[in-house]
Amino acid sequence: MRIAVLGTGMVGQAVGGKLAELGHQVRMGSRRADNPGALEWAAAVGNGASVGTFADAAEFGEIVVNATGGAVAMDVLRAAGARALAGKVLLDIANPLDFGGDAVSLSVVNTDSLGEQVQREFPEARVVKGLNTLNASVMVEPGRVPGEHNLFVCGNEAEAKKIVVELLVSFGWAAESIIDLGDITAARGTEMLLPLWLRLMGTFGHADFNFQVQRAR
Repeated sequence: MRIAVLGTGMVGQAVGGKLAELGHQVRMGSRRADNPGALEWAAAVGNGASVGTFADAAEFGEIVVNATGGAVAMDVLRAAGARALAGKVLLDIANPLDFGGDAVSLSVVNTDSLGEQVQREFPEARVVKGLNTLNASVMVEPGRVPGEHNLFVCGNEAEAKKIVVELLVSFGWAAESIIDLGDITAARGTEMLLPLWLRLMGTFGHADFNFQVQRAR
């Protein structure tokens, strides 16, 4: 499958590398086609990896992964282009973190979410929020955290979520550990976990942890 990964940071490189390892053709998108980080990533990954602009990558991908920072996510998706995103599953990993104050907060919260903003601006994209509540290394290697732990997905289209869940299972996640929270408004809750996640990382001194939901059967 051809998959676009928008963003050259830790998340983009981890997810893009895992997808290429699984045999997908992956194009990493950035503002410039000669982005040094993207070129270095592609050289390290080898077969199946290529680079381009955001628009190049979005046009290439059958699935698009938004692995950018939340502060720039909307601008990146606009650069990718509504036409290139139309009809495609768009896995949105970004979080609207605001580091401007004394403590980390969210620039979008309570009555809206970044996931909802993406879906509103790109109504023909099949937006699924997921992988945004844990560290990049754990995203692609769940065994870094022992025992059972959970992922959350949400989105307006059942078939799009099914496609994303199948990808996540190929990463090594157990299907039963992935909780479907319903429509895209559930992104409000998953994005609001991030200030807590950052506080836990500071408390633990590392990022190899995740949330587990315990429930009565």
